[in-house]
Amino acid sequence: MNQILYKNTKISYSDTGKGNTVVLLHGFLENQTMWQDLVPELSKKHRVITLDLLGHGESGCLGYVHSMEENAEVVRAVLSKLRIRKTVFVGHSMGGYVALAFAELYPAMVKGLVLQNSTSKADSEERKANRDRAIKAVKKDYTTFIRLSIANLFSPNNRERLIDEIEKVKIEALKTPLQGVVASLEGMKIRKNREVLLHLTPYPKMLILGKKDPVLNYEDSMDQIEDTTVKLVTFPDGHMSHIENREQLKTVLLEFFKSI
Repeated sequence: MNQILYKNTKISYSDTGKGNTVVLLHGFLENQTMWQDLVPELSKKHRVITLDLLGHGESGCLGYVHSMEENAEVVRAVLSKLRIRKTVFVGHSMGGYVALAFAELYPAMVKGLVLQNSTSKADSEERKANRDRAIKAVKKDYTTFIRLSIANLFSPNNRERLIDEIEKVKIEALKTPLQGVVASLEGMKIRKNREVLLHLTPYPKMLILGKKDPVLNYEDSMDQIEDTTVKLVTFPDGHMSHIENREQLKTVLLEFFKSI
């Protein structure tokens, strides 16, 4: 892993392979290790950048709110250090929110965008209330909150089948400091609606959804791509396509990159 300093805060990243650049952005309670099964395959033909977003993995915290815009600036700082001018983004869940914030701030740097189990919509009032409840819950009992949160990301029929994989995800999630958890919940809660980017941006876009995603309602998620050129990929499982549908995801991403 490599590191840079962003506003005196340590940011960890990796840079693998050669070719057109792809940036992989992890979700909430994850870190760049979530991509470890994908990077060897993707980096055969592409330069693959992964990083730990604020308050996750080996990257430090920066205040009490980690906004999606601040995270986007972190990504920009890493790309600037690596002298990368244009790239394709793949963002899982919160990573998708960060990719969208980046696309709004630096449109000329985006070559393609994949939202994996993510959405361009802002939080509903109900979701905002759920985030506030989550903040109280994690402050009260950190370990229980993390372990339950991770289990709930998988479709119910996979929770038994993938028990070992889920345990590994929990172990990584438990490395996320309390401040990182709370600051990210606060940041996701206040994020903007960016559906307009799916309609008006010129580069190729893809939305990957899980039919049984416990976090993002499948039907609600479909609304945002009506009358757009966004390519839809639907998997039969939950929120964790990189684990629940690993091989299919690999194929879908490689085909998308080839088409750009």
